[in-house]
Amino acid sequence: MTPATPAPAKSYAPYQVSIEEFRRFRRDGFVTIPGLVPPEDIAELRAHTEDLMAGRLPQQDPNTPEKERLPVPPAHLSPLEKAQHVARIHMLHRILPLHERYLLHPRVLDVLETLIGPDILALQTMLFLKPPGSDGQGWHQDTYYIPTHPDTLCGAWIAIDDVDEFNGAMWMAQGSQVEPVYPPKGPDIGTYGDRHLPGVPGVGGVSDTDDSRNDLSPVANRYSQVLVPAKPGDVVFFGGHVLHRSKRNVTTDRFRRSFVSHYCNARSFTQWGAGWEENDAQHSKYNPETLQSNGSHILARGDTHLPYAKPRFGTPCAALMDPLVRRQSHRFIPAAMGNLASGDMETKPAVPEAKP
Repeated sequence: MTPATPAPAKSYAPYQVSIEEFRRFRRDGFVTIPGLVPPEDIAELRAHTEDLMAGRLPQQDPNTPEKERLPVPPAHLSPLEKAQHVARIHMLHRILPLHERYLLHPRVLDVLETLIGPDILALQTMLFLKPPGSDGQGWHQDTYYIPTHPDTLCGAWIAIDDVDEFNGAMWMAQGSQVEPVYPPKGPDIGTYGDRHLPGVPGVGGVSDTDDSRNDLSPVANRYSQVLVPAKPGDVVFFGGHVLHRSKRNVTTDRFRRSFVSHYCNARSFTQWGAGWEENDAQHSKYNPETLQSNGSHILARGDTHLPYAKPRFGTPCAALMDPLVRRQSHRFIPAAMGNLASGDMETKPAVPEAKP
């Protein structure tokens, strides 16, 4: 494993979620924050996709160790064919410093701190290129793939290009975050999904673009299906239960590039995500008894009583803070109790010996 090296810290103006944005997330299951990621960052992400498609990244050198080598599009392919060759790549934050930096982007974490925080565990990254002619993805719920307990999963979808109905913008089933997570069909799946709810049906064809084969399509049809256009730098936050999809990029000359990450509250237990790099002990930690994999994921903000990983490339985040300093700088919530004599609310430290 390459040793962690300190990443240069970049200063960002903190973002404060408005009451209306908070309401929209709770009401609709998603919210778009316009221009959250600055233009210079989007230009960096866009240039990165160009280098990736052209095979110019150091990790695409044939001398790179196989476990960390990225795919190289064959030289004889056209630019469009090269893009299709690397249309979607997962978990590059464990190989590339740039992906780690955008997984831990301070402005994205500012929003998450309000929506699912204050304690944030960074789980996953995905880079989508979606070149012209690419298929979309059918109706699905992200918690179907990444369960957390308590259930706090949230995605953050950073638009790199202008996104609309022609080049494959996301569609949301507005308000469907109230639905359970429908489990897969089959008796041997165990308790995956909200199988404990009486009468919840198992589903098949999840993510299939053919609605006749996707059992979540009738569920999505109960709700208004809303197109989510975006401009470069806009970030769409969406909860793990909300049904969403994308459609085919029908353009001939427009990409729909996006950088997508998933997070949960750092107090949530997960068994997802260990073993992506079997030779990387830092990011393959799990408890052999519970199969808990929290130790494979990065503590981005706040604090936790559960295991966590540090960023491989030294991107500033809560995981790199001294544990004592982190806990002392963390939020201390006072205990509130009614005064029986006056009827007023009074507060006192919930943990008297704690020193904020």
